[in-house]
Amino acid sequence: MVAKVEWHPGELYPRVGFIVTNLSRPAERVVAFYNKRGTCEQWIKEGKSAIKWTQLSCCSFAANAVRLQLHALAYNLANFMRTLALPEAIKHWSLTSLREKLVKIGAKVVRHGRYVIFQMAEVAVPRGLFHEILRLIAELRPQPPLAPA
Repeated sequence: MVAKVEWHPGELYPRVGFIVTNLSRPAERVVAFYNKRGTCEQWIKEGKSAIKWTQLSCCSFAANAVRLQLHALAYNLANFMRTLALPEAIKHWSLTSLREKLVKIGAKVVRHGRYVIFQMAEVAVPRGLFHEILRLIAELRPQPPLAPA
């Protein structure tokens, strides 16, 4: 058994937790192992709630395997977006928030002779924040090579 005591700024009393394990390692390594495991469990929980990767309702095993792979791909793409193309103001958003505020939002596409306008309500994501996301996504593209002089 390992006791874990954490002191947090602004709190009067420490947080005390216990880990009961059969691992024969030093206490610091046991705590590090279970902290990593807890982080992994949070990622699994996020995938279950945001991506719904446990809903495999196809009739065949092969179809469910493909569906699970598509869910894993969607989860990884969302994580890449969260890591690489989100402004600091919203980097803490969960995948559920990203899905509901950026993907599952109603929009209207208005076509004119020379351009297309994408109209959406600014309730979920303000215009400036949306432009910042698009700018960060555009920066992910490789720049064309410079022409020799």
